[in-house]
Amino acid sequence: MASHRRPKQPSRARVTVLTTAAAAAVALGSQAAHAAPTEKPSKDEVKAKVDKLYEQAEQATEKYNGAKEKQEKLQKEISTIQDNVARGQEEVNELREGLGSMASAQYRSGGIDPSLQLFLSADPDDYLDKASTLDQLSGQQVEALKKIQEKQRELAQQRAEASEKLKDLSSTRTELGKKKQEVQGKLAEAQKLLNTLTAQEKAALAAEEERASRSSAERVDLGNTAPASGRAMAAFQAAQSKIGSPYVYGATGPSSFDCSGLTSWAFAQAGVAIPRISQDQANAGTRIYSQSDLKVGDLVIFYGDLHHVGFYAGNGQVLHAPRTGTVVRYESINNMPYQFGVRI
Repeated sequence: MASHRRPKQPSRARVTVLTTAAAAAVALGSQAAHAAPTEKPSKDEVKAKVDKLYEQAEQATEKYNGAKEKQEKLQKEISTIQDNVARGQEEVNELREGLGSMASAQYRSGGIDPSLQLFLSADPDDYLDKASTLDQLSGQQVEALKKIQEKQRELAQQRAEASEKLKDLSSTRTELGKKKQEVQGKLAEAQKLLNTLTAQEKAALAAEEERASRSSAERVDLGNTAPASGRAMAAFQAAQSKIGSPYVYGATGPSSFDCSGLTSWAFAQAGVAIPRISQDQANAGTRIYSQSDLKVGDLVIFYGDLHHVGFYAGNGQVLHAPRTGTVVRYESINNMPYQFGVRI
């Protein structure tokens, strides 16, 4: 006989949980359906972000330049020390040969001095510590031994110095690699942002940059500000000859430049050596804090961390290598946060 028992009803608590979950799911679905799509940044917003990334890349570039300069300096110092060690070792060898000649002469005249024989087969430092043996040597032999001992101590010191510099060189190379990656990372990030623009937007940005570079080269009124000095004017004129050359991080000319690469190259053409990086160039001469006191050829330092430098060109203009994607050109001094000028 079939059972007519009523089916078991779910508990009131279970019904409440299920109802709440269903309501939440419906609400989330509704929110998702009505959520506004993520808005694509405008051309101007992208440009602002890209400009900031380029500024950060330039900050990293100056640190990269500093590490590169330190690496080159260490390599020269190490090479000099190694050359000195090689020459010093040759001197020691010659002194040893001289002692060997003395020993041969003694042998031919009746036998080699035992103390000299001991020296020729042992460390002279250890040998000279045994002062009593000196009485058995001639004055010439003692002098030769002392010279060898002094030279060997000098060589040991130079080798230790070279070893420390090699360690420093290794860490500098590591730092150089990190800074290069940082620069490349910022540039890649900027390029990724630029790639989000339409072809029309990219063309508009390119046209803006081209107009800025062309107008700066053709129609800038530099006024009649006096030059800071003959050599400053010569450096400025050298930089003028490079208007239109592209900005490339780490470049020092003659066909491409970064900001401090342009200024250091230009002064070199005037026969003046200045430091490679902007932070060091900021300390290379007399500081000029008032813009009204600037003269043509003065270096102009920008940003709180002093990571950008150019030439004062007169009439409120600077000549500089601005950033990646631009060329050497004139711009208003007010386009960047002015810190001070430097008169070389």
